[in-house]
Amino acid sequence: MSIRIRAYNEKDLPAMLTIWNDIVEEGNAFPQMKKLDIETGRKFFEEQSYTGVAIDNHNIVGMYILHPNNVGRCGHISNASYGVKKGYRGKKLGEKMVLDSLREAKRLKFRIMQFNAVVKNNEAAIHLYEKIGFQKLGVIPKGFLLPDGSYEDIISYYISLDTIKN
Repeated sequence: MSIRIRAYNEKDLPAMLTIWNDIVEEGNAFPQMKKLDIETGRKFFEEQSYTGVAIDNHNIVGMYILHPNNVGRCGHISNASYGVKKGYRGKKLGEKMVLDSLREAKRLKFRIMQFNAVVKNNEAAIHLYEKIGFQKLGVIPKGFLLPDGSYEDIISYYISLDTIKN
């Protein structure tokens, strides 16, 4: 597997929507409850500070979005979400995208990356973020609604982008 990550373009949208919507449908990572169609997806991805796609042999196998976590005096804090295509999970693709997003965030003059809502049962993401150096901020009990109607804790993380090499 030879992964290349680059900025998305219009022709990438169908593959990106499949990845995004699969995760929304699974209901255990993204807060969104509605799937994106081609028009809402185009608008959503265009509004991000940066949207990247991971490519393996000309196929899009992952994607991420990067944007401010807040505005004004907190506008130097970034946030990101990552999606890996089914069948490619567990192959370190997420790590490549997280590291790429940290470099992009730094390039865009953000100073911090913060994740507001990492679902506690997403053990792979938690392991990855802690391995990279994200610091746990705290836990919000029952902060995430699961598809079965139960609630799971969410964890907030951050990392200073000063620690990231270009």
